[in-house]
Amino acid sequence: MSTYTAKVSWARKPEERFTDGKYSRAHNWAFDGGAVVAASSSPQVVRVPFSDPAGVDPEEALVVALSSCHMLFFLDFARQRGFVVEAYVDEAVGLVAKGGDGRVQMTRVTLKPRIVFTGDKRPTGFDVEAIHHKAHEACYIANSVKSEIVVDGACEGVIPT
Repeated sequence: MSTYTAKVSWARKPEERFTDGKYSRAHNWAFDGGAVVAASSSPQVVRVPFSDPAGVDPEEALVVALSSCHMLFFLDFARQRGFVVEAYVDEAVGLVAKGGDGRVQMTRVTLKPRIVFTGDKRPTGFDVEAIHHKAHEACYIANSVKSEIVVDGACEGVIPT
């Protein structure tokens, strides 16, 4: 078993009353490796200037965590099969909507990886689909959420099937 930690820090500015709802939602995330990330509520949820559009919001963080976890497993499984991945870029999208229980939730995340393969051994489209499936099954983050997760990617350097 592993344990992961993060620190969330927020403080009210002296000029903010707080009880009127007009306070900044900007805050910081600090990680055990030393990285500090500017964070905020989503401007789609809390209007600017009370949200900071430059900060990462929790909804974006969930989407990027799913994308990053999937990618890391994909890269390792491709390597294990002898395929060389030259580049992997995912422009993932998360959809927040009312779920079946009527509560607002992240209902769907679509991963849209664009993968470039090089080297002598090239995968087929079926190989890529199988690696995506295996990566999805192995991803800790995907195993931890109830949202639908879809992979809708494209590849270069793949053997036609």
